[in-house]
Amino acid sequence: MLAGRTVLVAGLGVSGAAAARVLLGLGARVLLADDAARPVVAELVGATWLGTDRQLPDGVDLVVTSPGWRPDHPLLAAAAAAGIEVIGEPELAWRLRSRAGGPAAAPWLAVTGTNGKTTTVTMLEAILLADGRRAVAAGNVGRPLVEVVTATSPDGGPAYDTLAVELSSFQLHWSSTIAPAAAAVLNVADDHTDWHGSFAAYRDAKARILERTPVAVADAGDPVAAALVAGHPHPVTVTLGEPSPGQLGVRAGALVDRAFADDPAGELLLERGELQVPGPHNTLNALAAAALARAAGVTAAAVARGLAGFRGGAHRNVLVASVGGVDYVDDSKATNPHAAGASLAGYPRVVWIAGGLLKGADVEPLVAAVAPRLAGAVLLGRDRAQLARSLARHAPAVPVVDVPSGDDEGVTAGTSGTAEVIMRRVVAAAAGLARPGDTVLLAPAAASMDVFTDYAHRGRAFADAVRALPGAGEGSA
Repeated sequence: MLAGRTVLVAGLGVSGAAAARVLLGLGARVLLADDAARPVVAELVGATWLGTDRQLPDGVDLVVTSPGWRPDHPLLAAAAAAGIEVIGEPELAWRLRSRAGGPAAAPWLAVTGTNGKTTTVTMLEAILLADGRRAVAAGNVGRPLVEVVTATSPDGGPAYDTLAVELSSFQLHWSSTIAPAAAAVLNVADDHTDWHGSFAAYRDAKARILERTPVAVADAGDPVAAALVAGHPHPVTVTLGEPSPGQLGVRAGALVDRAFADDPAGELLLERGELQVPGPHNTLNALAAAALARAAGVTAAAVARGLAGFRGGAHRNVLVASVGGVDYVDDSKATNPHAAGASLAGYPRVVWIAGGLLKGADVEPLVAAVAPRLAGAVLLGRDRAQLARSLARHAPAVPVVDVPSGDDEGVTAGTSGTAEVIMRRVVAAAAGLARPGDTVLLAPAAASMDVFTDYAHRGRAFADAVRALPGAGEGSA
């Protein structure tokens, strides 16, 4: 399939480097390009480094692009103009899986959405493992898919029998033949329009996950996602209310399946109180994970075991500490307004830490919705002025502290020490606004790369700053 062909790998992040390794192992002639020199080039013995030149070389048969590269990048645009196929690492993985394993290859249960993807995929992984499957979460979370589909067990067979796959809109943009055994679009809100060019293009990229799947799952309460699955031959929706036929939902405080159960009245999955992750959004995530697992034949008992044992991931509504009667919660993963709104809805009175790179998103609806919950706000990052204007319009009585950061002080993203200093100022300001019973919530509604390396760096800096507060040694979580 690829032996002897010339493949250009564009972008040498985690997925690009993994793709290059696998391609080299398959006998392809591999060319490497990136906008900056990376140490991994030295590890890819046998590949040819093109440097940062944006010119497309002659003789390229295929381009495998990293998700961060936009379609208008000169190399990708030149490939498209020359009629050379451009695919992403997940599409490459699917083709390798299909050619190598045929019908016996591990099925993919795939998830996309603006928010909740990682939580849902890791919930799904927990359910599959509880069912005795050799399963792993991969794709936009965990290991690159090319590594997973080519991994072998000690006996030489496939390492996994089911994959829980997270796919971003960037990855789906470059995918054309992926056919999951079941797929979910959790929600579609305003995000990444700077990359896709419009909300419609972003929505359509998400919809690609449904084109070849026999079972399409969505949140019934999200109008865009629900509309995407409405015309599918086998739509399944999840709801926080009483489920109708074809739905998974909540009845008398319990998660119930009326889509895959033999009993028309439905089958009990587990009591809602057994979920260890708070918030209505996490109940919906659990229902979506259960729907995908049930589509793959997982029993209700295994769904219950998997969900009851799930503890959530780092930087997703994690209680860092309780100091002086105030809870400090890290939801640094809330990198857009939709995610921040879901996070804020879980707490009655909040000192909100927000700001960063809004990526063109409109914060007006979010601020208007959460204003009654706010005891205060502390703003940081490049686009904090946009949040400040919205707060002045919708919550004029709420005290707001502006912490200079990002471009104001010439901060380089991820600079050692500088970002941590900024976060200590932010947390100190939030502590000054909070009263016993309040929650100080880091739910930035924005990306982090103006000040921090990524959302995880931002979350760690927040946790470190909280633990450094006077009195944090008592009552820490």
